[in-house]
Amino acid sequence: MSMLSHLRSPHLRPARRLARTAAAPVLPERNRADTLIDCGVYVDGIRRPGRCEPSVIDDVRRTGEGFVWLGLHDPDATELAELAERYDLHPLAVEDALYAEHQRPKLDRYEDTLFAVLKTVRYVHPESPAVDVEVVETGEISVFVGRDFVITVRRGEPRGLKGLRRSMEQDPERLALGPSAVLHAIMDRIVDDYVGVANSMQQDVDAVESAVFGGPGRSKRDAERIYVLKREVLELRRSVAPLQAPLRTLSERPVRLVHPEIREYFRDVEDHLSRVTEQIGSFDELLTTIIQANLAQVTVEQNEDMRRISAWVAILAIPTAVAGVYGMNFRDMPELTWRYGYPSTLILISLICFVLYRGFRRNGWL
Repeated sequence: MSMLSHLRSPHLRPARRLARTAAAPVLPERNRADTLIDCGVYVDGIRRPGRCEPSVIDDVRRTGEGFVWLGLHDPDATELAELAERYDLHPLAVEDALYAEHQRPKLDRYEDTLFAVLKTVRYVHPESPAVDVEVVETGEISVFVGRDFVITVRRGEPRGLKGLRRSMEQDPERLALGPSAVLHAIMDRIVDDYVGVANSMQQDVDAVESAVFGGPGRSKRDAERIYVLKREVLELRRSVAPLQAPLRTLSERPVRLVHPEIREYFRDVEDHLSRVTEQIGSFDELLTTIIQANLAQVTVEQNEDMRRISAWVAILAIPTAVAGVYGMNFRDMPELTWRYGYPSTLILISLICFVLYRGFRRNGWL
């Protein structure tokens, strides 16, 4: 039997029953072992050996020593309702965790719980080779933080938290500071991912900037790349920018459930996030400038094509006009009966066309 099945309580409060029935539509049944990623009990920063049994969790709640770190991936409404009953989670926070893909990054403070919604990102190549640019793939992590528990709910495919848990377990002094240390570590990991994505995006922006003036015939393809890249910059901004206010709150104000020593670490995360936000803003401005330059380049190319076409039309108009005049078949026409009239007319037409061609070439029309 899975961990979440053990966490079920037979005595549900009316408010929780309402949250369970109204939170979401019925989802298909699946193995709950796929939902539970990991569960650990930590006392003085050290993980207790053995399985994360409900009795062990109840001991943590009863004694007030240590905390539980529970990691979930794509739980359904019933599973979240079970955890809401056991840990007295607010129904609004549970609903937000269930529909995290519709939430902006934020931090909500309830009576005995902090609830954070965070956006995870990674840079991936598209399956279609038609657009030669990488794209931003997003996911969501919802974090419930209480006095003696941390619950992470992950949505989507971007990077998980397994490596983070292992690295935290190797630093028991920091983990001993409590659940807020885990919240900081999660935010720090996510912001580091933002930095990596921004650096990868910087390479694409530089490549697009260099390619815009790479030669004729590239303007349409360059415009497609710039548009896709600008769209991904906006997607990254929607994931990054709203996180500034929650981090500022955690770093500047005393918040219950956040250890004072951890607040100093949040300042460093906020600084990294500010730099990423500024970098994304510079990407947006630069791409706007590149788009304007690309449009100007397209206009110049179109003007050059029109001049080239007009020049050839002017050259071809000479033989067309002469042939049209002599094609009227009147009996009395100049040089009509002259022996050298036909070759002289061809030479004259060629000479005029050559003069026009040289003139257009000298003026840059051809």
